[in-house]
Amino acid sequence: MTPGARDRVLTTADRLFYDEGVRVVGVDRLIAEASVTKATFYKHFGAKDTLVLEYLRVRHERAVAGLEAVVAASPGGAATVLAVVDEVVASLQSPRFRGSAFANAAAEFSDPTHPVRAAVAEHQEWLTDALVELFKEADHPMPGDAADDFLLALDGALVGAYCGDAIAASAALRRTAERLLPA
Repeated sequence: MTPGARDRVLTTADRLFYDEGVRVVGVDRLIAEASVTKATFYKHFGAKDTLVLEYLRVRHERAVAGLEAVVAASPGGAATVLAVVDEVVASLQSPRFRGSAFANAAAEFSDPTHPVRAAVAEHQEWLTDALVELFKEADHPMPGDAADDFLLALDGALVGAYCGDAIAASAALRRTAERLLPA
């Protein structure tokens, strides 16, 4: 079964927005590459900004599902934090890796009140909360601080891997996580 028009647009947007950026990819190109009509595009999304928000929603859901899968497969505690690091390192070293889709989108929307920035902030808030829980389960005495430190290292690794050396960024992220975990 071939995917529906809405799914084709989302799949195309996911690839193009992540690979090339949101602003540089026009609606006409999305329509052409997704093999849909303008009427179909506007029926499903109404505007490009709506599609961008849907792209971020799908990316967020993927991140949630990915973290849940790592947590479910892990024995818990510090091992879960290290398993998360393993997953991140695998993505940093992927040939298609182009940084954080959320940070990339935020960089393209300078207005902090824009709905895209709100979606990015919601994702970051979820991620911070999830990390606090992971560090609580790892018996960190200050899980909020550990989550903040790890998130800063994670953000740095995402940028460092994309703009520089993925191996060095991966190693630095791992060292940071190990230092944050209680002995």
